[in-house]
Amino acid sequence: MRVVEHPILDQLDTSGTVTIYYNDQPIEALEGEPIASALMNAGIRAFRTTAKRHEPRGIFCAIGRCTDCMMIVDGVPNTRTCVTVVRDGMHVRTQDGLGSFERQGAE
Repeated sequence: MRVVEHPILDQLDTSGTVTIYYNDQPIEALEGEPIASALMNAGIRAFRTTAKRHEPRGIFCAIGRCTDCMMIVDGVPNTRTCVTVVRDGMHVRTQDGLGSFERQGAE
């Protein structure tokens, strides 16, 4: 399940791969694809939980308009993963509620 033609990010070149880390687990992604696409391809559907009821949310609009795909990316919360391109070595974490900045080097 890859997004190879995105309305905002354009056509995907599927020739190169990178490794991203989802909750510290390595996932292979296509260079230039949205984070959400790489996660969906790996079978991951829940990206965050809501602040009030802690209900799971995943990709919805896929163009950066809603907030359902927000995750913590390299320590920065509320990153819209449907329009954020993967890069080798990035760390993506499930976001609980509104999210908070992670301290670098925190365990």
